[in-house]
Amino acid sequence: MFDLSIIGLGYVGLPLGLQFAKRGCRVLGLDIDPAKVDAINSGRSYIHHISETHIQEQVSSGHLTASTDFSRVAQSDAIIICVPTPLNKNREPDISYILKTGEAIGPHLKPGVLVVLESTTYPGTTDEDLREVLERRSGLKAGVDFHLAFSPEREDPGNPESKVARIPKVVGGLTPACLEKAKALYLRAVDEVVPVSSCRAAEATKLLENIFRSVNIALVNELKVVYDAMGIDVWEVINAAKTKPFGYMPFYPGPGLGGHCIPIDPFYLTWKAREYGQTTRFIELAGEINTAMPQYVIKRLTDALNAVRKPLNGSRILVVGLAYKANVDDDRESPSYVLMDMLKKAGASVSYYDPYVPVIRPTREHPHWAGVKSISWTQPEVSSFDATVISTAHKNVDYSQLLDWSTLVIDTRNALAPFAPNPKIVKA
Repeated sequence: MFDLSIIGLGYVGLPLGLQFAKRGCRVLGLDIDPAKVDAINSGRSYIHHISETHIQEQVSSGHLTASTDFSRVAQSDAIIICVPTPLNKNREPDISYILKTGEAIGPHLKPGVLVVLESTTYPGTTDEDLREVLERRSGLKAGVDFHLAFSPEREDPGNPESKVARIPKVVGGLTPACLEKAKALYLRAVDEVVPVSSCRAAEATKLLENIFRSVNIALVNELKVVYDAMGIDVWEVINAAKTKPFGYMPFYPGPGLGGHCIPIDPFYLTWKAREYGQTTRFIELAGEINTAMPQYVIKRLTDALNAVRKPLNGSRILVVGLAYKANVDDDRESPSYVLMDMLKKAGASVSYYDPYVPVIRPTREHPHWAGVKSISWTQPEVSSFDATVISTAHKNVDYSQLLDWSTLVIDTRNALAPFAPNPKIVKA
């Protein structure tokens, strides 16, 4: 018998499962990927910032085990769903992973069980879409025969100060009893639970958090272009502004947006808002600005090459950093892929370097890059390129060497600030 099952053992589900296990809970991890299941049961980690020692401790203690058999949810008192919620090719929400999970576990729900959705989605997914599937497949009634709740994930990969236990957990239940059940569950693993009035309020909370980030990143991305035209360094301006102890918090520009949250989640609300006859102009404008950033980077690169009488077509370009964020191995929705696609389309020969992503894994959006390997970090390799684009600023990259070995560096992350001014550096 298990205290809970966690469905989806990725960047959200695995850390959460380990935290519950660390607090003494018996956790069953479920995933459709047998490689992940085998890795966990063998004490191996497939996520860079999660140590194998941590996994081995919980597996050997009997607090954590993994399986591909979803019928085993019948052995648990609670079920937490942490599956992907991407956008489809028309930029519309794709909740098929949630619904397929509901279809798989519904026949095995037992009376009194708690089901919590953590996947980021639009308001109404839990109490309408997931609820309908679970009730139809189980024959049980949500809020009467079983408990249903939503609690948005809050993960900050790559931040060593971010610990699952210390991040307050927002929770909304279908009924007051559902909420109390969910609060009791999460308090076994985290230090603070923040209850809200409904599943929809909890779903909306997660969207607000990511929309806030998307809009503010779009603002500094727009200012980057404007200030550059004025001969002003936006990074200098941001660093000066953040000395203000009130009324301001810093956001930083980049080559675009990446990760599974900010490029995707705001459009879940945009889509749902149309059902109510509402428009989301800030969200849509922010999306336009952020998705235009790779084009700006390519323009800066093209102009820099033209200045030395070299066309982009036929040039050899190195992209440094494939992960969407510094110091992680998560490459989902990474703007580096967009840059690489645009460079290849323009006729450039493209390679990449990323110590966290030695080989590109298959992705939904960019399957054509699967199997491509990172170059070696050697002077002959790096020096062979006509230009380098810093897309992700990993801390374990030697930027002094990069600058010495490169002919031209397009810096989208201000990684070379300690070495400026330098005629090799072009900020973008």
